[in-house]
Amino acid sequence: MAALNGSRLTMIGLVLFVLIIGSDNAKLSTDFYSCSCPKLFPTVKSTMQSAISKEARIGASILRLFFHDCFVNGCDGSILLDDTATFTGEQHAPPNNNSARGFEVIDKIKTAVENVCPGVVSCADILAIAAADSVAILGGPTWKVKLGRRDATKASQSAATISIPKPTSDLKVLANMFKNNGLSLKDLVALSGGHTIGQARCTSFRIRIYNETNIDTSFASTRQSNCPSTSGSGDNNLAPLDLQTPISFDNNYFKNLVQKKGLLHSDQQLFNGGCADSIVSGYSTNPKSFSSDFVAAMIKMGDIKPLTGSNGEIRKNCGKIN
Repeated sequence: MAALNGSRLTMIGLVLFVLIIGSDNAKLSTDFYSCSCPKLFPTVKSTMQSAISKEARIGASILRLFFHDCFVNGCDGSILLDDTATFTGEQHAPPNNNSARGFEVIDKIKTAVENVCPGVVSCADILAIAAADSVAILGGPTWKVKLGRRDATKASQSAATISIPKPTSDLKVLANMFKNNGLSLKDLVALSGGHTIGQARCTSFRIRIYNETNIDTSFASTRQSNCPSTSGSGDNNLAPLDLQTPISFDNNYFKNLVQKKGLLHSDQQLFNGGCADSIVSGYSTNPKSFSSDFVAAMIKMGDIKPLTGSNGEIRKNCGKIN
């Protein structure tokens, strides 16, 4: 009898172990909230549509937020955490400070989602859905977003400082940063195509338009008219990342690169006599190829080290830990 009881206890222990391991290594899925929050997608999209109708640029800002979140310890909503007297988050790290934006839109979406299914959907998942909706609303491709992420209970300003690509980065540095996140050179080029929407601050492209030679001279001159050469003057003046259609998700970004009209140094590095040239050329003439590769890369990026199962939490407020 003692042996039988012992075997039962062993079996129970094994089952519990499997359940615990399974909960910590749960997989993301596109139907994660199909039962627990059936109104999730229309709720997020309507709020996102409202925000973009007020300011088209916000779509690009939300897409960028998702990118900056995933590149710092995974897609865990850590970028959404506000600084407090006792907590230092990622929002004021150099790559985000005075440039990461759209937090108030995510807060509005979270409030709307909480009204239809309280305590169910993570802020990390809301950001992932909002990024996909932004692309679709601005004319880009659609895809089924994989969900089931939980929210981080910590953030790292130092990790954000070193993990997010800089606008001054060369191709080798960019490729290595993406490789460290399991992303290929093709993923790098496709995801950079997100710059077909949005704007950049003068401080991000000043050096390029005044000092670099692999730039169309008339393009440089046009950009110089609104970005003084002196640092501290006009730093926050904006210019479109895509010269032709800055609020439409298309492949004109790549056409610009081929013409040496990339706004950021990191943009033009993708077409500068290196190993990414052929990918850029392909996307510049084949928008369908770009769209399909962009979708694949977004899904792949969304899989970077998510917190699942019993890890993390479901924040009540995206800006602070429960």
